[in-house]
Amino acid sequence: MALNNPYNTTPLRNETAAGAAAQLLLLVLLGTALDLGPAGWLTGLAFAAATWAVLTRALSRSWLASFGAANRVTLARATLVGGVTALVADSFESPPPVTVLVALTAVALLLDAVDGQVARRTGTSSSLGARFDMEVDAVLILVLSVYVATSLGPWVLLIGAMRYVFVAAARVLPWLNGQLPPSTVRKTVAALQGVLLLVVGAGVLPYALAFGAALLALTLLSWSFARDIRWLWRTRDSRAEVGGQAR
Repeated sequence: MALNNPYNTTPLRNETAAGAAAQLLLLVLLGTALDLGPAGWLTGLAFAAATWAVLTRALSRSWLASFGAANRVTLARATLVGGVTALVADSFESPPPVTVLVALTAVALLLDAVDGQVARRTGTSSSLGARFDMEVDAVLILVLSVYVATSLGPWVLLIGAMRYVFVAAARVLPWLNGQLPPSTVRKTVAALQGVLLLVVGAGVLPYALAFGAALLALTLLSWSFARDIRWLWRTRDSRAEVGGQAR
């Protein structure tokens, strides 16, 4: 017999619906002010629909009694990321409004430092909130890497793709699914990806410095992933024993 969530999920669904409405409003504002083309509109709408569907499904399977202030901050970040995604998609058809793109990205990056603090201070930390935050970060880095790749070359896509390659590899190599210990270094490297890509995408650096900044981002991220993979490999046997005893 399947377990039913004892909480009323209607307020949670209302939160995701409000997020979708906010995303549509932002797209309308961008479309009106900047004359978004079909690519921008379609990509933005697809992002809004995917975010609403995935988040609604995740909440229906969770045991959260309320959405929480921290998740609202993350949802606001997701809305901004949706706007950035639409602008980047539109940039393949017409010159991008760099100032608007940079502004939306900068606010999204700033809010990334807020939702975790809100969760801790309000005692509303949850595994769903942490995963939601991580996925929004991953999408933003992927979108920024696509944007920067148009000027520096396709190798920049490795920055945005690395996390998804790791997830795909974990499906084949189960030992990669282990829980990593908290790491300030990992968090710092992850935060630097967005900052460095934003600076490069803003177009304020000469080509050589922009190339170096993107290369630095890729080098740091590769080192961070290699560091974590090495730890997961070295502890795979001990983690397997603990898992076997837990059964």
